[in-house]
Amino acid sequence: MTGIESFFVHTVTVETFQGTGAAGDVYAAPATVPGFLEGKLQLVRDAAGQQVVAASTLYCSVADGARFTPDSKVTTGGRVSHVISQNVNDAPGLGLPEHAAIYLK
Repeated sequence: MTGIESFFVHTVTVETFQGTGAAGDVYAAPATVPGFLEGKLQLVRDAAGQQVVAASTLYCSVADGARFTPDSKVTTGGRVSHVISQNVNDAPGLGLPEHAAIYLK
């Protein structure tokens, strides 16, 4: 535990993007992830370096953050979003809580 888990009051379902196959996009089986979902418009850069507006940000554990590769599907409350990018926030040696910030469109 990193000390930030008590703030994880939301739950999302993520289907990790695995690539494109003959029948279209391929996703991993859905996984449930706890986190904190913040609805706020924010300008971020996508994997290609282009500026994109994120409609919301999900904060979760760094371990769960690995599931949120670009273009993965994230479902919460019946709304489907896609991952733009993510950022791992850590401060080795300072004792601050580590977490991942997942930017969604």
